[in-house]
Amino acid sequence: MDIPDTTGERLLLAAAGVAFLHAVPSLYWAVGGTLGMDSLGTWAPAWRAESPVLVGVLLVGIFAVKLAGGIVPLLATRGRLPRARLWRGLSWVGATVLVLYGAANVVVGSLALLGVVQGPADAASRTALTGHVLLWDPLFLVWGLLLGVGLALTRQPSGVVSAPRDVREVSRRQA
Repeated sequence: MDIPDTTGERLLLAAAGVAFLHAVPSLYWAVGGTLGMDSLGTWAPAWRAESPVLVGVLLVGIFAVKLAGGIVPLLATRGRLPRARLWRGLSWVGATVLVLYGAANVVVGSLALLGVVQGPADAASRTALTGHVLLWDPLFLVWGLLLGVGLALTRQPSGVVSAPRDVREVSRRQA
């Protein structure tokens, strides 16, 4: 992939990096890893013990979706995907969902951990809530913020369709 040449593209690349960080544990768990799985909740290890193949396939799918959610916005912005406006529109929806979901869960989970609102009573559920408040949900929030700001900074004027990056570079050299 080419080196980003604008702040917006750099932010989209950073968003892709956060998406990758969020995706890797899913792949690790899909191939049998267990470290950190308790940060998801007691249901995750139990479900995996009951249906390891189904859960493995599901986790590989989650890995792929998160990876695509990180890479597609950058490729669409650079004009490397057909229907770039559609992909950018879907990326805006994704950014909005990531920010709202991540922020809401960080706030509500933090209030529960601090005892402001009733939180989980058992230790396993408290471990999962702590994992969400300190790791998973902040990653969703940061990913969404980077994605949203990156999309905003790379927005093309109405009616302008972005050419593939190599075409833009040739145009710049000729100018």
